[in-house]
Amino acid sequence: MAVTFDPAVLAPDPGPRADVLAALSGALAAADPAAAVRRSLRRRGGRLWVAGAQMRLPRGRVVVLGLGKAAVAMAGAALEALDGLPVTGAIAAPAAADSVGPLQAIIGGHPSPDAGSLAAGRRLLELAGEAGADDLVLVLVSGGGSALAEVPSPGVALEDLVTVNEALLRSGAPITAVNTVRRHLSALKGGRLAQAAAPARLATLVVSDVVGSPLTAIAGGPTVPDPTTYADALSILERSRMNVPSAVLAVLREGADGRRPETPDSGPAFDGPVVVVTDGAAAARGAAEAAASRDISTRVCSTNVEGEARLVGTRLGEAARRLAPGEMEVHAGETTVTVAGQGTGGRNQEVALAAGMTLAGDPGRSLVASFATDGVDGPTDAAGGIGDAGTTGGGLDRGLDAAVCLAGNDSYRYLAAVGGLLRCGPTGTNVGDVMIAYRPRRT
Repeated sequence: MAVTFDPAVLAPDPGPRADVLAALSGALAAADPAAAVRRSLRRRGGRLWVAGAQMRLPRGRVVVLGLGKAAVAMAGAALEALDGLPVTGAIAAPAAADSVGPLQAIIGGHPSPDAGSLAAGRRLLELAGEAGADDLVLVLVSGGGSALAEVPSPGVALEDLVTVNEALLRSGAPITAVNTVRRHLSALKGGRLAQAAAPARLATLVVSDVVGSPLTAIAGGPTVPDPTTYADALSILERSRMNVPSAVLAVLREGADGRRPETPDSGPAFDGPVVVVTDGAAAARGAAEAAASRDISTRVCSTNVEGEARLVGTRLGEAARRLAPGEMEVHAGETTVTVAGQGTGGRNQEVALAAGMTLAGDPGRSLVASFATDGVDGPTDAAGGIGDAGTTGGGLDRGLDAAVCLAGNDSYRYLAAVGGLLRCGPTGTNVGDVMIAYRPRRT
């Protein structure tokens, strides 16, 4: 997977920043969804191998159902392995051609579902329901699928889902909590797509964008049992004290009272293999390998970074200060932002700005980069940012106060002014965020 970063980000300190961009390119190569599917889906004779699981080829059709930011790339690679077999299906993606081979491509909304998401979700459920016992349903799941394909539960309107989704995202709630609520307002998530596909055999390939790769949280877990309950989802909303539509609360209360069925925690619908083919940890290793090839002493420190973005940025800035010349640390995960201001930015940009504030006055030219592997950080055209010793002073020279901008969730405007934005456009994958702390050798 080749991407091109906007070279404007190199201007403040070209050498060290070029090292960082090389590491981020290595992360994306390791997170390439097409390559990951090719490694995990193979045909040998009359058998289909899904990672280590062996499945006989179907007497009927292969029904391919994809949802997420990597759906197009995953589907293209899957079709290579399925060449010569009768294949049908559909994918829900943020942008796509009219079709991917025989697969219908439907553009859904992100980060909130829209009418396209509803059309996509309905089509996926329809195709799953048409599958018979002689068919194989191959589901391709990647981050972003929660919004790109959706069918609301009976009693919930699409507008209700959008309202709840936006409120949860603005609250800074962990993605696992967000997905617990989403699953219980959906007719597609929480294993319901798998239930619709029964009695067909099922196999699922996953590109994970969630820390630790809990299958229930990636795109809402459409083909795995849901261990949480309506009561859990209701509790999350009640603790958050958010204003949510009354219809949403009514549905969750009905479920908590036993008037709506929970999805079963096992059964034939869930017997097929579910395989994570690449994730944030793989991206972190790819970044480290790319940096090491440039003679940089590199180590992967953590692949489960979570927490408020600005606090993570502060910690990474402190870590960068402690590094010896020529050392780099790579981290992966996904932070959150509690929105309190009216500015523009994203979680990775807040990490970078907070790190730059921490690095003010650092004599070692240390820097911190934070990068969304899907190429999109918040509602902006940036994928993240870089903060270093010059970030704070550069803003002051332009009449900007870093602390004020960070408090107002206005990291995009600040980093744009000081040459700190990472821009590469959508990448076609999504395995969460990669963060780098680096102290270059003295020159």
